[in-house]
Amino acid sequence: MRVLGIESSCDETGVAIYDGQDGLLGHVLYSQIKLHADYGGVVPELASRDHIRKTIPLINQLLSQTGLALSDLDGVAYTAGPGLVGALLVGASIGRSLAWTLGLPAIPVHHMEGHLLAPMLEAEPPAFPFIALLVSGGHSMLIQVDAVGQYQLLGDSVDDAVGEAFDKTAKMLGLPYPGGPELARLAEQGRPGHYTFPRPMTDRPGLDFSFSGLKTYALNTFNASSKGDQDKADIAHAFQEAVVETLAIKCRRALQQTGLQRLVVSGGVSANSRLRQRLDKLGADERARVYYPRLEFCTDNGAMIAYAGHLRLQAGQHADVEIEARPRWKLQELEAL
Repeated sequence: MRVLGIESSCDETGVAIYDGQDGLLGHVLYSQIKLHADYGGVVPELASRDHIRKTIPLINQLLSQTGLALSDLDGVAYTAGPGLVGALLVGASIGRSLAWTLGLPAIPVHHMEGHLLAPMLEAEPPAFPFIALLVSGGHSMLIQVDAVGQYQLLGDSVDDAVGEAFDKTAKMLGLPYPGGPELARLAEQGRPGHYTFPRPMTDRPGLDFSFSGLKTYALNTFNASSKGDQDKADIAHAFQEAVVETLAIKCRRALQQTGLQRLVVSGGVSANSRLRQRLDKLGADERARVYYPRLEFCTDNGAMIAYAGHLRLQAGQHADVEIEARPRWKLQELEAL
């Protein structure tokens, strides 16, 4: 089965084609970073309008690159949530309408399931069951994954997600949008140990996350400093170390609690090199194997949607002839395969 995947949940427009026999045939991604940079964050209305302008041309570009025609497709998958409702509606409208026109089955895909399954696109994918750490601008979650659709939530954000905390702290330091990668780069110039930030919610049992207080701690530290370049770098370093160590502590607890020895790390923050370095060490200490998607599939992309959609279409699932966007959608509500 050959499936077209469309991703439009936020500020990236991604399309891809996944073939059940030959794997990923091609993918194309357009980022809206320049569009939103002047505003310091994503403007939902501008994001939606840009998806309208870019989705069809990207599909045509992808078909040209792969040498395929619309008639070569067997199904269409599109992100239906969670995300920005206007942006989701663009991808859902195009995907569902295209499928109806071609007489093909269509499937709405959960954005976080796409991220969770992104490492399956690699040459050595993880086997079930495993622990998944999903870290992005909107989510910080620990999940026990027994199979596709069999998800047990172990820990979740109680306030700011880790990616959101990165972006807000970067903005406070005067760094350009998108702030997370900029803060990570600045942290490389920081002096280890010059500041020590707390590791939130690690002094109590449980696997939930809270990064709002850490963000406030960074702000107070910045206000008490001379606000020079070195101060900013030191604060960025201390902030990143606190986040990374907090995530590592929670992942260790999850591995020990479940007895599993496979950890999948995905979502935009999984591209952070310091996080990868620390979790690789955790894996060695706990005799667990750690899996990541390739860097281009850490952020939002069409490949993960095409793959997740392929699995569900192949299992016989499909959407009715309706267009639905679900800006809030719990991962546990998905049907198991």
